[in-house]
Amino acid sequence: MHCYTLKLIENAVIAKGYRWFTTGDHNLNIVGVRNSETAGKVTNSFDDCMTLSYKLNNEWKFHCFDCTTDPGTHWVENIINKKGVAILKPGQYRSSHKIRKHQGRYEALGQQKPLKVYRDNNRDGNYDLLEENVQEGIFGINIHRATKYAGKKSTQVDKWSAGCQVIASNDDFAVFMKICRQARDLWGNSFTYTLIESKDIV
Repeated sequence: MHCYTLKLIENAVIAKGYRWFTTGDHNLNIVGVRNSETAGKVTNSFDDCMTLSYKLNNEWKFHCFDCTTDPGTHWVENIINKKGVAILKPGQYRSSHKIRKHQGRYEALGQQKPLKVYRDNNRDGNYDLLEENVQEGIFGINIHRATKYAGKKSTQVDKWSAGCQVIASNDDFAVFMKICRQARDLWGNSFTYTLIESKDIV
């Protein structure tokens, strides 16, 4: 598992021409990093990273959590949308999420604006990231947690993601949401999510 630094993430985001937020406290840069080394294989593991970068009292803070940005094996093989399972396309999605209940059960970041996803329906154990299969819309691509048990961390994605961005550790997610709530109180209930690939980080 890669352990990135704030500077590496910032440089990669800016190099893509995306916005990097620097004004004020808790102006969050939420950046997912998809593991390029898996070369599109369905690994069913939490081998990506969810990073948070923000200022507090004029000092930069950085968190890096194990996550998945890809759907798990279960939904790759048991497709619920005839066009195929959803794989979020890398990009910066401005004001794409807000704090609300995930599946009506607990607070997470829920999709509120259209996102682009690849659709893959051939169940071949690889994510097929083809431009002709890109769809844009509201598909419930939320940022949420895996296990509900405090102190625990999920190791296999399985049913946890059908395209959502999912943090493996319950405790990590609690930290993530605490910071998001602090940001909401200052900036309103709207969050930009940026997805890059590990090969973008140099």
